[in-house]
Amino acid sequence: MAATSSSSAASEESQGTNSSATLFLPNSTHNQFFVWREFLWGALAGGFGEGMMHPIDTVKTRIQSQAILTQSQKQKSILQMVKAVWGADGLRGFYRGVAPGVTGSLVTGATYFGVIESTKKWMEETHPNLGGHWAHFIAGDTLGSFIYVPCEVIKQRMQVQGTRNYWTSVVMKDAALDSTMYAYYSGMFQAGCSIWKDQGPKGLYAGYWSTLVRDVPFAGLMVTCYERIAGGVSAYLTTPLDVIKTRLQVQGPIVRYNGWMDAFRRIWLIEGAKGFFRGSIPRVIWYVPASALTFMAVEFLRDQFNERRPNTHKVKEVTTLILDKNKPPLQQS
Repeated sequence: MAATSSSSAASEESQGTNSSATLFLPNSTHNQFFVWREFLWGALAGGFGEGMMHPIDTVKTRIQSQAILTQSQKQKSILQMVKAVWGADGLRGFYRGVAPGVTGSLVTGATYFGVIESTKKWMEETHPNLGGHWAHFIAGDTLGSFIYVPCEVIKQRMQVQGTRNYWTSVVMKDAALDSTMYAYYSGMFQAGCSIWKDQGPKGLYAGYWSTLVRDVPFAGLMVTCYERIAGGVSAYLTTPLDVIKTRLQVQGPIVRYNGWMDAFRRIWLIEGAKGFFRGSIPRVIWYVPASALTFMAVEFLRDQFNERRPNTHKVKEVTTLILDKNKPPLQQS
């Protein structure tokens, strides 16, 4: 406290005037933003959402990859694909590739809620004109792609393979690339080592730029849609990018699509506009509950484990003291 001189105080008191003094107290009303918790809650929630909805993602992946795995031009519908997976592999077929899928979702979940929330907070404070939708859009997912893309490549190849019996007796018999297709993957780590051995880092990062082209706007749309509008629209609109990404990652050592622009051109020439929206319905069906489960899990973890400061600990900052015989001893101004 910076006090006035005793003579001035006495003079002001005798004249009935006010005397003021500035009091500085720590401002503890602000809420601390624990970024590490957002990373942790996002990772757990992302893995939970992926694990719950993985069977639908498997159906989507198989529908999108039919054109490059078999010589048949006849494409299975959603119901036909579900019956095919169940008939060949049973329940195990729907959960093929769940380990790399959950691993990748741990990373993307942490990125969405850790990086996006902290970046959004910083942008809205330092650049208010980029707040709201723009902050969400610009704070899209890019960092997690270094781990997510290899996991996605492994997951999708395991999804289309199904069980060993299905891969060797059904798919390889009708495979358009026949013996040039990759060998059967017994697990996540064996798959990663096999892809690295056969194709090097290029194989593990197949479709990397296509993934970014899809996920940077999709990440912003996901967070924006969570707060504004129904999220299924963004899943449907980004389906063409998802189809290109899936084809590039599933095609294996023999390159059918030389990059995402070549994939775009060939899909358009051979399959038309319909080819870009293969798997759009299961993608929307997967996205809506998966994102809902993810956000619900994050909110639950925040409510249960984030620290809450009792109201009794909150102290307002007092900047000035007013001394007046006709007013209370302490008054904030």
